[in-house]
Amino acid sequence: MTAFNRTDDDTGAALLRQRRRLLLWRGIAVAALILTMLVLFMPRRPHAPRDAIARLEITGVIGNRVRPTVEAIERAGRDPHIKGMLLVIDSPGGGVTGGEALHDAIARFASRKPVAVSMQGLAASAGYMIAVPAQRLFAYPSSITGSIGVIMMRPDASVLLDRLGVKAESITSGPMKDQSQPFTALKPEGRQMLQGIVDDLFDQFVLMVAKGRHRPIEEIRQLADGRPYTGRQAVALHLIDQIGDEDQAAAWLHGQIKDGKDLPVRKLAIKKPDRTMWERLYHRFGGSLFAWPEAIDKVMAYQSLDGAVSILPR
Repeated sequence: MTAFNRTDDDTGAALLRQRRRLLLWRGIAVAALILTMLVLFMPRRPHAPRDAIARLEITGVIGNRVRPTVEAIERAGRDPHIKGMLLVIDSPGGGVTGGEALHDAIARFASRKPVAVSMQGLAASAGYMIAVPAQRLFAYPSSITGSIGVIMMRPDASVLLDRLGVKAESITSGPMKDQSQPFTALKPEGRQMLQGIVDDLFDQFVLMVAKGRHRPIEEIRQLADGRPYTGRQAVALHLIDQIGDEDQAAAWLHGQIKDGKDLPVRKLAIKKPDRTMWERLYHRFGGSLFAWPEAIDKVMAYQSLDGAVSILPR
């Protein structure tokens, strides 16, 4: 009787120990699962931002769809961890509106923090326009810059239509309404009207350069006949500050920033515009519809009224 009871007690104790171990392992498994879920789904704390110099590169024809870049410049201007900007330009120019928007955004940034420009092969017309708010402009001896001026392309296809026996008639609300159209012959008063627009935009461009370069307006106006200048010529004419490459421009920036000797130079993040549902679908199935708006914009920049396209890449 006693031995039997002892055996029952031993068996019960063993079962209890086994049950406890099972509960322990189940608890460990549940805790591990919860911990894994927390790691996977809890929002990650961002790394503490580090001070840096923003690097913005403007290349190719400047279109008028520059809002994402302007917004990136504005964010960098407000960011206390961005201490300055290195603006790298390799552009023949582009649309007046796009150039003006970038110019103004860079000017606002430069009113708070130092900006240095590194001109590459081309920084002409609107490419030069966006550079002038910076505190220091660098270029290679062979860089092409300047080309301060405005050009409007106004094709006249009316003679071709006459030869084809096609007559185009415009019904307008005023005599100037059709004077920018290629199928209508340009009248003297139409030419005068368009020249007035070009002259006004030219005056704005000259004022931007004079203000940015701290030079008299008349001095800039004498240089602003549309001609390009090499980097060496531009230094002598006070259109840029010195001959130098991107590393020298960055070194100048480091020297302008307090405790900025070891600051890293980081690419400025530019958010791409959201795609529509149709753009996403088209892109998903191998199309390139999303590239069309920007491509069309750049083509139009060549043809549109422009403070920028007096030098084009060959």
